[in-house]
Amino acid sequence: MKILIIGGGNMGLTYAQSFLRSHITDKANMVILERSPEKASKVANAGVGTVCNHPGDCLRNADLIIFAVKPQDSPELFKSIRSYINNEQVFLSIMAGVKIETICESLKVTKVIRAMPNLPTQVGMGMTAYTSSNEVSRLELAMVQNLMNTTGKSIYVEKESSIDAATAISGSGPAYVYHFMNAMIQAAKGMDFSDAEAELLVSQTFKGAVDLYSKNNFTCQEWISKVASKGGTTEAAIASFISNDVKKDIIAGAKAAHERAIELGQVTTTSNPPS
Repeated sequence: MKILIIGGGNMGLTYAQSFLRSHITDKANMVILERSPEKASKVANAGVGTVCNHPGDCLRNADLIIFAVKPQDSPELFKSIRSYINNEQVFLSIMAGVKIETICESLKVTKVIRAMPNLPTQVGMGMTAYTSSNEVSRLELAMVQNLMNTTGKSIYVEKESSIDAATAISGSGPAYVYHFMNAMIQAAKGMDFSDAEAELLVSQTFKGAVDLYSKNNFTCQEWISKVASKGGTTEAAIASFISNDVKKDIIAGAKAAHERAIELGQVTTTSNPPS
């Protein structure tokens, strides 16, 4: 299978490195299309395959074409590649907000998969939600899922609207975690821990808690009950969180992210008219 990644930025390079590391493909079948000389040089130095700077040099022979560019660049991209592609190729887009229908109509193709990865894909611990047009076969879908799973885990969603929901949960989710971690780090510093000590205390606590959760079958509430003894320190903290309605604020934040994802999708669709 010949893979072409359009875009040699962080995600494009992450995908290329992950695919090669898993031995699903090799350098001979990996091509990255990048027009920026600076990024192209970085990709070339990474040794992940062939780097090209013109679509005519690499599109025709690709079995899978991955769009790893900014969504606002998609109209120009579609125009530049339309004459070099065919309807037998499979297209995987990780462009936020660019809908499957827009891609199909702009490129006159039918086999399109839309995915939303998140930041931890860079360390092989990512979470990707994806969906597809009806014309993508089960075999093609399984092939792409295997590729995405080299960067972590993935989940197929039936409705494309669920991609916006996934954006609000797993896409933006790492930032929510960092926000909570930062608050705990600040609290630790206020208790006279040094910067390094505070960061170690908090980061290792998060790592351990998530690992413990993933290796057992207890719910979050059951784990809270195991940590919080009657009249103890954890119970005092949880009581404060409940009193201040922290849970409600977190849910409201996720809903705000979901609403914004829907808005951005509508804007992107409007700015990408079929041509």
